[in-house]
Amino acid sequence: MDYRNPSFSFFSILTIIFILSSIITIPQISAVEYPINVWPKPTTFLWPNPIAILLAGNFTISAPNHRYLTPAVNRYLRQVLTEHHLPLVNPPLNLTSASQLNTLTVIVADVTSPLTHGVNESYTLTIPSSGSTNAILAAETVWGAMRGLETFSQLVYSNPSRVASGLYISDVPLFMHRGIMLDTSRNYYGVNDLLRLIKAMSMNKLNVFHWHITDSHSFPIVLPSEPELAGKGAYGESMRYTVADVKNVVEFGMEYGVRVVPEIDMPAHTGSWAEAYPEIVTCANMFWWPAESQWPDRLAAEPGTGQLNPLHPKTYQVVKNVVHDVATMFPDELYHAGADEVVPNCWKADPSIQTFLSKNGTLSQILEIFVNTTLPYILSLNRTVVYWEDVLLDANIRVSPSILPPENVILQTWNNGPNNTKKIVDSGYRVIVSSSDYYYLDCGHGDFIGNNSKYNQPPGTPQGDGDSWCGPFKTWQTIYNYDITYGLNEDESKLVLGGEVALWSEQADSTVMDPRIWPRASAMGEALWSGNRDEMGKSRYAEATDRLNEWRYRMVTRGIYAEPIQPLWCVKNPGMCNTVH
Repeated sequence: MDYRNPSFSFFSILTIIFILSSIITIPQISAVEYPINVWPKPTTFLWPNPIAILLAGNFTISAPNHRYLTPAVNRYLRQVLTEHHLPLVNPPLNLTSASQLNTLTVIVADVTSPLTHGVNESYTLTIPSSGSTNAILAAETVWGAMRGLETFSQLVYSNPSRVASGLYISDVPLFMHRGIMLDTSRNYYGVNDLLRLIKAMSMNKLNVFHWHITDSHSFPIVLPSEPELAGKGAYGESMRYTVADVKNVVEFGMEYGVRVVPEIDMPAHTGSWAEAYPEIVTCANMFWWPAESQWPDRLAAEPGTGQLNPLHPKTYQVVKNVVHDVATMFPDELYHAGADEVVPNCWKADPSIQTFLSKNGTLSQILEIFVNTTLPYILSLNRTVVYWEDVLLDANIRVSPSILPPENVILQTWNNGPNNTKKIVDSGYRVIVSSSDYYYLDCGHGDFIGNNSKYNQPPGTPQGDGDSWCGPFKTWQTIYNYDITYGLNEDESKLVLGGEVALWSEQADSTVMDPRIWPRASAMGEALWSGNRDEMGKSRYAEATDRLNEWRYRMVTRGIYAEPIQPLWCVKNPGMCNTVH
């Protein structure tokens, strides 16, 4: 779906009216000159005569009645009337002498479009400076209207509330899939933490919460058909997600324009299943790296062993119940089935697999048995399946592309940067980019292994990346500057759906979630929404610094505890913290 050039007539009419009313030539607006900005930066932002207009005391937002748009309208109305944001740098904007702004009228061409992958999120926003007391937000869908409401809210500031005026914005994302992956198995996050994450995602126009729910460490989701998985596999009774909890998260996401995509990783990363069904899990609860053995002889990629046994008939009975329940609880069209990091020796520890291998069978054939048995069932539930890239690209255990139909399967890449992205699209698959070299938010915090001898070195020993497997720390600039279609031609680039930053939780939980994710995820948000380069093709991360400083500050005032990217002094003294003045 290509919706970057919205064609419905009122978009065009509003554009013509605005431009004709301007009379003067419209200049390119600098973020440094005008600190009232929008994050992510809109694709078109025209502001010929920067000025502000007061919001009327009885200001209102008029919009079509809709199950999810109406709560969003009410939420944004409260926000613009009560937030009274005071920017770090006082905007050099005079108030118009015109009447106050009375209404924001929201026009939606199609109120029936569901929140699905590829839905049209474009909108235009016109805020007059004179001649009218009515601003116009026009969108093709309610989801685009939500993006426009967020933009309007960021243009409102001060006490009494005023809004940037005499401007026109036309906005549409470059990539349809802009997400965050959060691992809630290694450490638990409360429901309120997940809701706060979704709220912050909506502020940054991110639209997919990829919920990595289960792993070898815990099974926190309560499934009606398999209650014992969480009953025995969760960390505790207070660390479970009930059916009602999931419904709450999914519905909250809908009200904020954020889809929730579940991941139940399998056949590897399933040690927690063994608490309820030890017979279907190989190498469960074994020490992950046997003494005196080499890395290839490990039983898991990290502490926490266990992989489903594809040769045990009961495996598929349990898996079918799990998939059915999860698909019922999560209505999104995407279902993430994992399939990463299948470790050879874990399967080899099982007698039935040993017998299979002794008869000239291979581990790749065993994985193919699993995929051939489970994939058709997931597809029968009208889902498109997402797998981690390993299922196709792993050096030791992988399946033939012939059993992964590209029309039904999307691959998510996390290794080897643009090289693996290229391999995936060359194979004809759509891809979601989560390269650990750029998009892994947990990197750079060292190793969590308790007795790692690399930390017991004499003073003066080079510390390198601190023994973080994916170190160093991924700065916001690294994330912002990453081109997820690097090295691809135009046709190949069309297979790149977008990207996700990922927070694996070996060393994270709710106490550090906000600063670990924000504002670095904001950086990806802008890169995937409007790009990381200006109209001349030059990287704009330097120009983005002051804007991100201001945006990070505003997120904090909205209850999102994003970490600072510079001393406050740098914000108060623009340009003084650059390498060249």
